[in-house]
Amino acid sequence: MAIKLRQEEQKDLIGSIQRYFKENMEEPIGDLKAAMLLDFCVKVIGPSIYNQAVADAQAHMEAKVADLTVECYEDAADYWKKK
Repeated sequence: MAIKLRQEEQKDLIGSIQRYFKENMEEPIGDLKAAMLLDFCVKVIGPSIYNQAVADAQAHMEAKVADLTVECYEDAADYWKKK
């Protein structure tokens, strides 16, 4: 699944890259280079982060599903046991 950023997110991230370069590098970075760097990161690094997020969500959901037995269990045919 290709990672697509909304235009507003992309604009914000490009600004963040430019700010990082301004504060931490000897030379500032322009719009085009920042956009190219962002595109590279999304294509190369993004899938690993995305896959880890999906795995984390899956583990969380599996833990919740495993708890269903404990949380939602009702004894069957216990009408006479309660009286």
